[in-house]
Parts: sequence; structure tokens; C-alpha cells
Amino acid sequence: MKVVLFCGGLGTRLREHSDTIPKPLVGIGYRPILWHLMRYYAHFGHTDFILCLGYRGDLIREYFLNYNEAMSNDFTLHAGEHRVELHGRDLDKWTITFVDTGLHSNIGERLLRVRRYLDGEPVFLANYADGLSDLPLDRHVAQFLAAKDLVASFAAVPSSQSFHAVHADASGMVTQMGGMPDEPLLINGGFFVFRSEIFRYIGEGEELVEAPFARLIAERRLSAFRWRGFWQCMDTFKDKIGFDRMDARGDCPWMLWRDRP
Repeated sequence: MKVVLFCGGLGTRLREHSDTIPKPLVGIGYRPILWHLMRYYAHFGHTDFILCLGYRGDLIREYFLNYNEAMSNDFTLHAGEHRVELHGRDLDKWTITFVDTGLHSNIGERLLRVRRYLDGEPVFLANYADGLSDLPLDRHVAQFLAAKDLVASFAAVPSSQSFHAVHADASGMVTQMGGMPDEPLLINGGFFVFRSEIFRYIGEGEELVEAPFARLIAERRLSAFRWRGFWQCMDTFKDKIGFDRMDARGDCPWMLWRDRP
């Protein structure tokens, strides 16, 4: 299946990095978060990508046009022959389509602008491109395909934010404060599966998860795949530091490809 990655946002909450590079290029170890996400999809056999570009899309193009696998893989240099022998490959089987979808477009508009590159695709995948997970994608897709009436599905994950529930009486006086409820709040994790019919539900200028999803809900054609394993987005500089620390420890649960070459 083709994978649509929404790479065009401004990343205003990650201003320490997004002033100079787009959020999908913010690094985790040697590689940007975008690479980690694409490698995740490739692990499940999905290597045909459509990148919806916007803010600093030129840098994303340059990153892949100038990609040097020797910079992040073991290799042997045969100096006399000026030849590099790679002992690992990253993206030799990937196909990547780069599409300018506008600087200020929302997600729904970006999806509409890559529609022509999805002709003939009855089902495709999509992602916000700012979060990583060990979500079992094959199970998510299988659950979606088994329900013939569904048009869209997304991974529903526990929020990584810490909340304090507030209880107040009718006058507004706080009577109790506590932690999260026993059943954690689930949020949209940004891992989507779509049938091509999704385009019939998106009007020009509409944000994907607002009016289009409301129409799907009314027709009972939107589902959620609950996943309580690892999920983390990179919204803030604190999130970036957290990813870097995980990488330094070798504690990277989203790297499912480490278990299978």
C-alpha cells in the first residue's frame, strides 16, 4: 500500500528546531524522525511513499536527493578502488514521491492535493509524520479490511500528557482534584488507514478530522484501533530530548525492524 506522510506543518511548538528545519527532519540519533517513521512502514512491506510538503519542503527534498547511506551504516572503504562496500542498506527499495501541497494547507487540503498520485489505490495508509509507535500495523490493517463498510480507521492511543481531573460544584468551587481516570483518555495517534472513498467526504478547505470525520461517524464508517503499547509524538523540545535519551540508551521500541532484518 502507498503511504501518505503529511510533512508540511510549521511545527510552531518545536520552535528551537523548526525555525531552521521542518519538524520531520528533526533528528533522533543519526537520522530524522521522518526516516524512522518510513523505516517503520518499510518493516511491514510498505515502501511506496508520498510526501506532502509545505514549510521548508526544499530541505526534505535535499535530504533524500543527497542521501548517503554510508553516513549511517557500517561500510568498508576500498580506498585503492574508490569503492564503498555497504554492510547495511536503508532505502534502496523505497519509492518516494515529493509533492508541494502548500505552505498553510491543513491536513485535509494536503490529502486532496495528492489524490492523483493515489489513483488505482483502493486502500492506502497515512500519517502525521511527527510520532512513532510500536503499533502492530499488520493487525490494524487486517481489522480495517475485515470491516467492508469502513472508510477510515486510526490508531487510538493513551495520551502521553499528564492531566489532573478537576471536579467542581455548580458554583465553580473546586471539590476535588485527582489524576487520570481509571480508563485512560485515548487520542488520535495519527496512524491512519483509508479507503479511496475518503475523498468523497472531504470538502475543499476542510480539516480532515473535523467535518469529514464527523460525516463518517454519522454513517458509522470510522473506526479506532486501540493500542496501549508505545506511542510518542514530537511536539516540543522536551519530546525531542526524550527521544534522544531513548536512542542513547538503545531503548527504541518503535524500531521493530531490529527484530527482523
